Amino acid sequence: MNWVDELLQLKTVKALPIMTHPGIEKIGKNVRDAVTDGKVHYEAIRYLSEHYPSMACTVIMDLTVEAEAFGSKISMPEDEVPSVTDRLVQDRESVENLKIPGLDAGRFPAYLLANRLAVENIKDKIVLSGCIGPFSLAGRLFGISEIMTELYMDPDTIHILLDKSTQFLIRYCQALKEIGTAGVFMAEPAAGLLSNEDCQAFSSDYVRKVVEAVQDDDFTVILHNCGNTGQCTQAMIDSGARVLHFGNLIDMEEVLNVCPSDVLVMGNLDPVGVFKQGKPQTVRESSLQLLDIAKSHNNFVISSGCDIPPHTPLENIAAFFEACTDQQS
Repeated sequence: MNWVDELLQLKTVKALPIMTHPGIEKIGKNVRDAVTDGKVHYEAIRYLSEHYPSMACTVIMDLTVEAEAFGSKISMPEDEVPSVTDRLVQDRESVENLKIPGLDAGRFPAYLLANRLAVENIKDKIVLSGCIGPFSLAGRLFGISEIMTELYMDPDTIHILLDKSTQFLIRYCQALKEIGTAGVFMAEPAAGLLSNEDCQAFSSDYVRKVVEAVQDDDFTVILHNCGNTGQCTQAMIDSGARVLHFGNLIDMEEVLNVCPSDVLVMGNLDPVGVFKQGKPQTVRESSLQLLDIAKSHNNFVISSGCDIPPHTPLENIAAFFEACTDQQS
């Protein structure tokens, strides 16, 4: 029995905010330190594991590491998440000539090290890795606005790019699985820009290829789409991922009513409006309200709608876990 099945059997409150930044700050480092140095990254994960009762450890949600490995230019501020600055490919020829990188490219060795150290040293919780989704990766390589046009003008070119993106993601997830992490948060926010039909064709069909290659009793794919407002929930379900993670733009009650009971559903407190900008009482009230909405669904895990951002007040994180504990009793 894997961890998803175990959680589905639990009748208690299950909590898993996606957070690494508070740990980075508490060990006296900045974001750039963590996304370039696997040991720093691991130490932040370990700090959070030791100080908060989250059901699992999560790595930082960095949606640039894969694009950088392909050759994209990256902006890396000291205290903000990195971003892709330029398109790498722009037409059929450049897409066909694009080489699929190895796992020694860019910052992948640092990320693999962070995951390995976490697995080797944190024994009381599972470790959940992170990667980008195929459509979001293709969008960073081709340009988000450009790919939204091209998938109608020349869908074959985009499918070639998606196939290369997926091949690489399968290779990365296989390496994470070999390290011993329990699963991977696959961040696919750009797919939230699509209709359900297009999300199926340009995202979920490719996510399913990753799922079929790596998901089993030892390793679970967690599909995260914080861009979905409800229009592509069915496509997310059809990906085959055992866990679906939703952002704060969606109606969680509606999601819980349509998702199968054997699929774990996570979400969806606003990481900025509630966790970072709210007061502790706001965090508490929002958490309790969400738990009340989901109380009849045993497949629910309360979480942030996305990665909790840098400089989130620690008292707000404490208020979240206190609300979960209070609801339990």
